[in-house]
Amino acid sequence: MAIAVFSYAAWIARYPEFTGAVSEEQAALFFAEAGLYLDNTDASIVQDAAVRLVLLNMLVAHIAVLAGALEPGGKPSGLVGRVSSASEGAVSVQTETGLMPGTAVWFQQSSYGLSFWQATKPYRSARYIPAAPYNFEPRGCRCGGGKRGREAGGGPEADP
Repeated sequence: MAIAVFSYAAWIARYPEFTGAVSEEQAALFFAEAGLYLDNTDASIVQDAAVRLVLLNMLVAHIAVLAGALEPGGKPSGLVGRVSSASEGAVSVQTETGLMPGTAVWFQQSSYGLSFWQATKPYRSARYIPAAPYNFEPRGCRCGGGKRGREAGGGPEADP
């Protein structure tokens, strides 16, 4: 299996809104950061490297938005979390900061993160892996298939 390799040109083709807002060097750093949220090794839960690349590119866009790439001046807004209330007169904004990186709320801060969260739903489900069958008969035992005493064909001395 292979790792997903970042291509700035392909990323910009998919997310043209970041043209001029995110340099190739910044995008490469965001891609490395995205690897903290989705493993980009042979041990990744997402086995198909092409699918993993699409997901990592979504994360690069999400991280770029959180870094303020689409904000005027290219700086983060300073608001952390989701807007819980807003008013217009004398401008007031309140945010809710129940955010932990890697949680649904953290990903919901941008449309890219939410897309990633929805796309990775199959990988967040528990998977049942049954244990190997266990043989309860000791090795070399000729116990008669579990029968005891007279049922096993023994005489009176075979009774328990």
